[in-house]
Amino acid sequence: MNDLNDRTTSITALRNTLGRVGVDPYLMAILATVGLAALLPARGQAAHAVSDATEVAIGLLFFLYGARLSPKAALDGAKQWRLHLTILLSTFALFPLLGLAAQWLTTPVLGASLAKGVLFLTLLPSTAQSSIAFTSIAGGNVAAAVCAASFSSLIGIVLTPLLAAIVLGGSARIDAGSAVDLLLQLLLPFLLGQFSRRWIAAWISRHKPALTLVDRGSILLVVYSAFSEGMVSGVWSSLSVIRLALLLGVCLAVLFAVLGVTSVAGKRLGFARADRIVLIFCGSKKSLASGLPMAAVLFPASSVSVMVLPLMLFHQVQLMACTVIARRMALRKPDNS
Repeated sequence: MNDLNDRTTSITALRNTLGRVGVDPYLMAILATVGLAALLPARGQAAHAVSDATEVAIGLLFFLYGARLSPKAALDGAKQWRLHLTILLSTFALFPLLGLAAQWLTTPVLGASLAKGVLFLTLLPSTAQSSIAFTSIAGGNVAAAVCAASFSSLIGIVLTPLLAAIVLGGSARIDAGSAVDLLLQLLLPFLLGQFSRRWIAAWISRHKPALTLVDRGSILLVVYSAFSEGMVSGVWSSLSVIRLALLLGVCLAVLFAVLGVTSVAGKRLGFARADRIVLIFCGSKKSLASGLPMAAVLFPASSVSVMVLPLMLFHQVQLMACTVIARRMALRKPDNS
């Protein structure tokens, strides 16, 4: 028992250390999963089993999303409609416009697949956990951040596939069959989770750590499946260090463009400081947890790994940048903002 406690303490200390330097421990787990897929990709019957397990995991993931979202909190937050509308415009209008510009400018240097991956990440809903956490650290309106993240996640289930069909065309599998897949794998489990809240909400509250392991484990399974397929099909042979460095630069440019626009817009629209903080952090994020399962449904298995690579880079970039910004805002007095 003492050995187990010592290991738990060591893991917690490592997680805290990584967090202080702006490194997301969960992203490290994802990168380790990518490494496992590179060394031991699933092939043959194992690949089919992993694919089936991934579909089940995606359904479970969105069921948990639905079970955690409180309809009452969403309705209460609707009172701040100007703030939420501005955040949604940043998430589903400003970001996609930047994604289209980035695709047009970067396709010659990144290649079509990575450029489309950048565009795909700009279509995703905002992330919930980190947006709320950064808002809290910076001294913002946490209740509004919870509502904004909930709205974005809920709307994104429907809006992201529609935007993908419009701007990605044939790259995304949007037809009658894929529409049914989306309904069965994403929307139906989400609605079932919402319907089940009255019976399982209390149980979920008591078992949050265990359920966090379940949903994060589901994402790791999605990553392993996607990158295994990429290794087997040979898509990684076309990537170079230079292209990855350029991709990182594009992710930085998109993020700081949105951070700049949301910062200026918050002041121009007359939002209070606490609400401007919500706009900056909720309006500048993209959800890795939603993006990976959606990519697995929207794109052919052979291209998923390349399509989600920009999202994985953007996820780490947004965490590191917003960690610094949130800490600086926390030190700034409200009357000097």
